[in-house]
Amino acid sequence: MKEQNFPKIDIHTHIMPEHIPDYFKKFGYGEFIHLQHHCPGCARMIKGDKVFREVKSNCWDPATRLKEMDMTTVNVQVLSTIPVLFNYWAKPAHGLETSMFFNDHIAACVAQRPDRFIGIGTVPMQDVDLAIKEMERCVKVLGLPGLEIGSNINGLNLSDPIFHPFWEAAENLGCALFIHPWDMMGQDDMRKYWLPWLVGMPAETARAISSMIFGGIFEKHPKLRVAFAHGGGSFPFTIGRITHGFDVRPDLCAIDNPVSPRNYLGKFWIDALVHDPKALRYIVEVIGSDKICMGSDYPFPLGEHKPGNLIESIDDFSEDLKKQLLWENALQWLAIEDRFSRPKS
Repeated sequence: MKEQNFPKIDIHTHIMPEHIPDYFKKFGYGEFIHLQHHCPGCARMIKGDKVFREVKSNCWDPATRLKEMDMTTVNVQVLSTIPVLFNYWAKPAHGLETSMFFNDHIAACVAQRPDRFIGIGTVPMQDVDLAIKEMERCVKVLGLPGLEIGSNINGLNLSDPIFHPFWEAAENLGCALFIHPWDMMGQDDMRKYWLPWLVGMPAETARAISSMIFGGIFEKHPKLRVAFAHGGGSFPFTIGRITHGFDVRPDLCAIDNPVSPRNYLGKFWIDALVHDPKALRYIVEVIGSDKICMGSDYPFPLGEHKPGNLIESIDDFSEDLKKQLLWENALQWLAIEDRFSRPKS
């Protein structure tokens, strides 16, 4: 295979500020994250008062990030917060304060290099009114074209009626949504072998997609532009089972939406982070070539370490298809086609 360098937008990358207030001390409770910088380019994420994980400067430093983007031929990154910073469990006012802090940081990074970064915000989903208020600020004031939200909100599925005003507001604002798994169901029962990340995350994303389909969210809000992380998790690979269940037990599955789940294939986006060429070919066939975007999960170890390499490596993908997956579909999801002209490949 000859070396190919198509222009690339990475829709799935995470960032955090280098210096985060110690909200655990400020608010006096919870598992708020701050950084403890213990050596150059390294820091410990402190969750509450305990060490959560080690991170490097590419987690917070735009200059380091840009160097690594150049090394891996990524033209543009979509910046979103790390899901552990959602803080949905916090008191609503505190969740709003932390969301605003992270959103201001992302907007500042974009302002430094608007040719290389696109930002999407985070909102306090534990209070829908405050979430809508911060969504409006993100879109209208900060100029962020979208938001990242979790796959569930404190155990509530995204189909819960409490979130209906949020979906309506997002549709009216034209706010793109990126749904990322977090707080995985069953994680306390499978701590060993990193199973929450290997097994729980794909299931959690399938939970989010299925709940939005069965709850009629896409039916009621057809102009919503929603993308799901990690290749849609296990959803594309279980669509047959999901549809069969809908067909044979409508009394359980079709209670809020009578439309078959298969009808919604091609109505939402997913990233291409599946780590396997057969899986990538499959999701392109099932979800649609115009609904897959490159996403790497940079800078974390479960991500694709050379973003877009899997897409570029598949010889039977045409150049036009590769350009769709690596660049064009992301602009359509974010509705910013007028902002970026495609670099020459």
